[in-house]
Amino acid sequence: MKLMTLILTGAVVACASTAWAQNESTTTPTAHETQVGSNDAIVKMRQEEAAANRVYEKKVAAAKKTYDHKKAEAKKERDAAIAAARYGSGTNQ
Repeated sequence: MKLMTLILTGAVVACASTAWAQNESTTTPTAHETQVGSNDAIVKMRQEEAAANRVYEKKVAAAKKTYDHKKAEAKKERDAAIAAARYGSGTNQ
């Protein structure tokens, strides 16, 4: 009977320790840890793509600012020409 109790207690302890080890999350790295110091080629490729996209977006934003500025200047010139055509030469009416 003592042997059976000892075996049963050992089995319970073994199952409990296995379940405890499965619940620990310290063995799995987080997403940040994987990407910061990763040697994985795919992760590096994705990081390089993201960096290239950031540079592209900055250049597009700068070009859009220049475009908006030039567009505003052209609009002012057009509005001035339209105003001159409508109100400046009132002798033809």
